[in-house]
Amino acid sequence: QARLVESGGGLVQPGGSLRLSCAASGINFKLYDMTWYRQAPGKERELVANITSALSTNYEDSVKGRFSISRDNVRNRVYLEMNSLNPEDTAAYYCQTKAFGRQFWGRGTLVTVSS
Repeated sequence: QARLVESGGGLVQPGGSLRLSCAASGINFKLYDMTWYRQAPGKERELVANITSALSTNYEDSVKGRFSISRDNVRNRVYLEMNSLNPEDTAAYYCQTKAFGRQFWGRGTLVTVSS
């Protein structure tokens, strides 16, 4: 059973930065693709960034050049470095992976971008 725990969210001013972290357990972490999603109030959940086990990355268009996803296969963590944040980035951010034939999600961490 995989377990994902996000951290690092908070209140930040427009133009600021945050680094989200997702700690994974219960899986052989290095073998699995990891994805960050977000869900803004009143909107559907959307993919933000993905990193494969082979370290390939993919980003949603609106975060390209501002966000960076990375992983630490020793600490079993995936990170989302977020720069130049704007109010449209306000959302709950979730870590996700697919293992044992099903999806696993963390409980999310809230990011609020506001002055």
